[in-house]
Amino acid sequence: MLEIGGETLVLTHDMMVEGVHFLAGQDPADVAYKLVATNISDLAAKGAEPIGVLLGYQLGTGDARFLEGLREALAEYGAALLGGDTVSGDGRQALGLTAIGRATHRPVPSRSGARAGDRVWLTGRVGGAMVGLEALRAGSGDTLAYRRPRARLAQGIALAPQVSAMMDVSDGLLLDAARMARASGACLSLESGAVPLACPESRRAEALRWGDDYELLFTLPAQIVPEVAATCIGEVFSAPAGTLLIDGKAPDSADILGYEHR
Repeated sequence: MLEIGGETLVLTHDMMVEGVHFLAGQDPADVAYKLVATNISDLAAKGAEPIGVLLGYQLGTGDARFLEGLREALAEYGAALLGGDTVSGDGRQALGLTAIGRATHRPVPSRSGARAGDRVWLTGRVGGAMVGLEALRAGSGDTLAYRRPRARLAQGIALAPQVSAMMDVSDGLLLDAARMARASGACLSLESGAVPLACPESRRAEALRWGDDYELLFTLPAQIVPEVAATCIGEVFSAPAGTLLIDGKAPDSADILGYEHR
């Protein structure tokens, strides 16, 4: 974040790599849309209005389609293409985007503000991207949640004056909740059965650990009702500090909570 002329600018940068964040041969228009949406999601978690983006693009096949998706996503989120750079290269395509936004509320929400007595909330459902990727690989079924995730921009702006802590769910609900607990020095206790799903109930455990859903995870004082549609999925305790509880128990040390960037 940058304080400039009485305003707070929020900057974020994310990269996507072929074969890791999108499939080889996937429609470049969808790749462009997802690249924008994932960065705008970071602005949403700060309650920031998009200003524009800087694009780092590795040239390849389907460049015209990529531009189509880029234009569509930037128009949807009200952001301008401010500049960037292009390169040629061999091997898997790598893309990067820097998004710049203007904070709509100060103090700007962070993941470090959860306090004992707060309730834990989640916008939307998880598991949609998981089954969407499977459908895309299979060539049938609903793939939209994976191909074109929606940044919860309006929700983030509405919640910014209310929340004690907020972040987006990009690497898996459990892993991101654990990160919020550590940043806040508090204990986040989640009820797994309360989490809304966009996949079959039989896959609940997977859905809680799967990333790419880009919903907002946030905490509110117990007496506050959120300004947006959301589900209460747990509460915050003072101890054990910096820990996550799932249905009252700490996860096993060998339990994979989400996607870890290596």
